[in-house]
Amino acid sequence: MSKIRLAIVRQKYRPDGGAERFISRALEALDDERLELNIITRSWQGEPKPDWHLHICNPKKWGRISRERGFAEAARACWQRENFDIVQSHERIAGCDIFRAGDGVHRVWLEQRARIVPSFQRLLTHFSGYHRYVMAAEEEMFRSDSLKKIICNSLMVKNDIMRCFQVPEEKFAVIYNAIDAQRFQPATAAERQQSREKLNLPTNARVMIYVGSGFERKGLKASITAVAATDAHLLVVGQDKQQSHYAELARSLGCESRIHFVGVQNNVIPFYHAADGLLLPTLYDPFPNVILEAMACGLPVITSFTCGGAEFIVQGEQGFVCDALDIPALTAAADAIPLRTMDSRMGDLARQRVLPCTPQQLASQLHALYQQVLQQPR
Repeated sequence: MSKIRLAIVRQKYRPDGGAERFISRALEALDDERLELNIITRSWQGEPKPDWHLHICNPKKWGRISRERGFAEAARACWQRENFDIVQSHERIAGCDIFRAGDGVHRVWLEQRARIVPSFQRLLTHFSGYHRYVMAAEEEMFRSDSLKKIICNSLMVKNDIMRCFQVPEEKFAVIYNAIDAQRFQPATAAERQQSREKLNLPTNARVMIYVGSGFERKGLKASITAVAATDAHLLVVGQDKQQSHYAELARSLGCESRIHFVGVQNNVIPFYHAADGLLLPTLYDPFPNVILEAMACGLPVITSFTCGGAEFIVQGEQGFVCDALDIPALTAAADAIPLRTMDSRMGDLARQRVLPCTPQQLASQLHALYQQVLQQPR
């Protein structure tokens, strides 16, 4: 039986990125005798396996539009030249067989962002050549006859695409991200104590954790404001050029001693182990991996209606869902998260919910999808 020649397109592979973690988990799960794996990328950070075939497409760029358009043209030329059996793009490039909508719908993100930026910034966004380019590229791709399947990592994104582009339902496959539940496990009492001691956190304090870079989009302002009205601590894992503004916000609200900025971490597990719950009121997020990681570690989750991860939460069971900007609701939810040492039921339900999301399940769903695509005429 001949191998399926699969090409995966991602402009820049960054090991700590959410899309990249999906790709790496999928590639590891799919890495068998049935597939020849090809990666079309501008740059690859990290060590690809010896039998993965890298195709570097790195044309010159002079700005954001030039960067996007140049890579799109070079990647398309590469896959047309190589004549792969299946092209799965994680970038908005018309002509691919499968598109994974890991970043959601750009227009919907801009609608949500407009809720928090000043009017002059909304005006700049409206006339921005870059945002117009991205939305045009998105529309061209979704309306392309070449596009056979769209992978969404949440029903929210599927519904957004159907609403914005009238794509027929049969083109969609909702495939949730995978999580290694053997690696991400609830803390033992000793692990929790050790993590708290290292971070100088009180043993009996309620500790929420926020994980994500890009503080504006992922709701750090709302998180700090909500935590300020409780007695909880907040661990902030991630980075942002505007971090000093958020530290100043904590100072102005009188909670700076309870907000702990720890930066980007290669291993987030000890930080989950120090926490009682995840707080992520993101403005727009298709389905962040950190929700799966936190739930696998036995943490209930507080997130927003505009986060695909909300689909894994029944209100009051695995956590709480509210509007990203509803500070009273976020505060009430943070107050309702129990200390894991006192009551682990909510966290245990969170872990149970993500256990089916195994790499093996992801691999079998992708294989089934590829078989469907191969049966369709090119």
